[in-house]
Amino acid sequence: MALFLRTACCLLFCALSVNVFAGRVFGKITDENGNSLAYASLLIKGTSKGTTANNEGAYFLQLSKGEYTIVCQYIGFARMEKTIVVSEADLQLNFVLSAQQTTMKEVIVKSGGEDPAYEIIRNAIKKKPTYRDPLDSFTCEAYIKTLIKTRKLPKRFMGQKIEDKDKKESGLDSAGKGILFLSESITKIAYKKPDQTKLEVVSGRESGSNGFGFNFPSFINFYKENVNVLTAQFSPRGYVSPIADAAMNYYRFKYLGTFYEDGLAINKIEVIPRRKFEPLFSGTINITEGDWRIYSLDLQLTKTAQLEILDTLNIKQIHVPVGNDIWRTKDQVVYFTFNQLGVDAVGTFLNVYNKYELTPQFTKKYFNKVLVKYDTAVNKKTKAYWDSIRPVQLEPEEAKDYATKDSIYQLKKDSAFSKTYIDSMRKAQGTIKVGKILWTGYTRSNYHPKKPVSFTWEPLLKNLQYNTAEGLVINVAGTIQQRVLATRQQIAFTPHIRYGLSNSHLNAWATLAFNGRSVQTDEEASNSRNSFLIEGGKRVSQFNNSNPISPLLNSVYTLFGRENYMKTYENNFASFTFKKRFDNDIRLNASLLYEDRIPLANTTDYSFSKNNKVFTPNYPFEKLNAPFIPHQAVIATMQLQYQPGQRYMQFPKNRIPLGSKYPTFALEYQKGINGLLGSDADFDKWKFSFWDDMNFKLKGKLSYRISMGGFLNNKQVFIQDYQHFNGNQLLLASEYLNSFQLAPYYANSTTASFYATANIEHHFNGLFTNKIPLFRRLNWNLVAGANAFYVNSSNNYVEVFGGIENILKVFRVDVVSSYLNGKNGQVGIRIGLGGLLGSAIRFN
Repeated sequence: MALFLRTACCLLFCALSVNVFAGRVFGKITDENGNSLAYASLLIKGTSKGTTANNEGAYFLQLSKGEYTIVCQYIGFARMEKTIVVSEADLQLNFVLSAQQTTMKEVIVKSGGEDPAYEIIRNAIKKKPTYRDPLDSFTCEAYIKTLIKTRKLPKRFMGQKIEDKDKKESGLDSAGKGILFLSESITKIAYKKPDQTKLEVVSGRESGSNGFGFNFPSFINFYKENVNVLTAQFSPRGYVSPIADAAMNYYRFKYLGTFYEDGLAINKIEVIPRRKFEPLFSGTINITEGDWRIYSLDLQLTKTAQLEILDTLNIKQIHVPVGNDIWRTKDQVVYFTFNQLGVDAVGTFLNVYNKYELTPQFTKKYFNKVLVKYDTAVNKKTKAYWDSIRPVQLEPEEAKDYATKDSIYQLKKDSAFSKTYIDSMRKAQGTIKVGKILWTGYTRSNYHPKKPVSFTWEPLLKNLQYNTAEGLVINVAGTIQQRVLATRQQIAFTPHIRYGLSNSHLNAWATLAFNGRSVQTDEEASNSRNSFLIEGGKRVSQFNNSNPISPLLNSVYTLFGRENYMKTYENNFASFTFKKRFDNDIRLNASLLYEDRIPLANTTDYSFSKNNKVFTPNYPFEKLNAPFIPHQAVIATMQLQYQPGQRYMQFPKNRIPLGSKYPTFALEYQKGINGLLGSDADFDKWKFSFWDDMNFKLKGKLSYRISMGGFLNNKQVFIQDYQHFNGNQLLLASEYLNSFQLAPYYANSTTASFYATANIEHHFNGLFTNKIPLFRRLNWNLVAGANAFYVNSSNNYVEVFGGIENILKVFRVDVVSSYLNGKNGQVGIRIGLGGLLGSAIRFN
């Protein structure tokens, strides 16, 4: 607290000092008709410092005493310069910009002559390598403001009613119109060739929250061949730059004239996509004459450019000289519109780059694994600080949003631990009704301010199962959990009761889980965390502990198709599992399991189906002639997982991994310990795996998983401990990169000394399908690949598949053909999840 007060006082003193020794220049930027020019750019001539107008064209500059030339520019308008003398008094300085006047080159009117735009673009392409990465190193500061406003909300969203009180708390009116999200931040950017980058978030603010805001500058570099726009979710293929090497194959260009600013001749070029439904921009790009660099641009994306999620996206950039014939982006504004699921919204991502330093000196260890680092006081800056440092003036609506939402947040924070608030939250949980017990489940909490305790009930009907060994299965489960807010640790106890109506077996077991996190308070905040799990009792398990068959789907196939694919056994068990993620993101999983394994026979053949199909035994009959002999097994397992080159985002008290360009590697060793606690198992098994996604942009994304392993010792291996290959005999697809879509579940299981598996698929993300008229409007994409495993010449399997994904953004359909031991197997169809939304859905 003392540190915070000292910091706040220092900031306030600095703000007051600026007001004493500096003058405030303010004004408005309009066109000749009085229309505001939103986000117009202002620059102090001869420097890289400046500001940007807000959405209403208003701006301000804080300058020390002296004479300055202020340069104002806006895409499509003539640049204007004004020289001023700054004193201690405020100075109003308005700009009225005229539409850009261009002159036409004579060659454009020559009969049969090529439009001069093509020669200009060719020259820009030749110079592109020079401008793509011109500096060995640099630093700059970015001001980032994110604004999302709703124009209309539906009465219900995803089945949930949107209450008026929720709209009001979010700052929206009764129609759902208003500011939904507002944040701003100051981030210091450092770069050093070839690929070292570091972002230091100095301050961040989010309206109505204590969050850090949206802090990442969106580096949209049109000197690259393929342009990333904000996030890959908007277009996994990226977009072809108008000055890419192959730009002539993708774009048509039209010369719109030349205009002159500060002694420079600037060519205005219209960018026109040659084809619809390609990842291409449209709009204008301004190229300087002679040195052929980007001066400014105004480019758009729409649904016909394979834009996902958003309806439209517009990018405006202004580039300025920052010294030594080096130009960099000064202002970048990204506008978007969104109209999905009844939500009509617009938004702006504003980046203002200032304070360029072209020859910075870095300490030896400045660039490390931390890519993004948050200052310890990132979200603790005062209003006075923001008013003094903000380069873009807040609009009245934005200032009101901050004031209203911040006061609501503070009120809630102050009353969060009061008895009145806790009582109201408990009351808001409502009564426990039969529908919640049977279908939806429910959660109850005591809302303790330091160590809250909650109870979660799992719905009975959703956990019903049916199988031939137990008949109708009733599962009862609930979790009691306590969290310690100060240390972010939690402990949970989950009892389970399972009863089979046909075999009258009652199985009960329980789980005790502890999740802890190591939090260091120094500047190298820790990423490490650990947890352990203790389980014990009597349960029913699948022979393949990867659980390749969903109990729900098995129930459906058993009742309606007389197919009992799931094979199970009972076991009295006890286990201990320890998991740790180290600070370098190495992940360790270690476990010790005891099982007293008991066969579980079929006890019912009831099915809705009237066909004469006979149910198969409740054991892997492809490998066993009879039920296995009851036995005991003690198994120790250890797994290490690591992804080299991992980068991190470091928050004040912790850090999280951001991924790496390298694959993830995993090594697992499993030991059947003979003699311990009467264990009959005696084996040693290993497995090495690695997996990754490789984005080839326009050519799509390749995903793969490669594994190999085997038994070093197989003296006594029971069927539960075989190496099983995750098969699938259902219509619904199983996990794509960890299974075989047409393979049987147990026929190929092995105890061999070596085996290898491969799962590979390529997502074309619109490649090829965007060439098919009408069909391309659906935005359905091709996917293809192959899965294989090899044990020996008499036990090997290959399947190839091709399909369509992104159906309704969720679904995927594949046609699969299999080959067993080199011979034709079968052809089948698999329906699963895939595409923009489907790929993100995970089922437990």
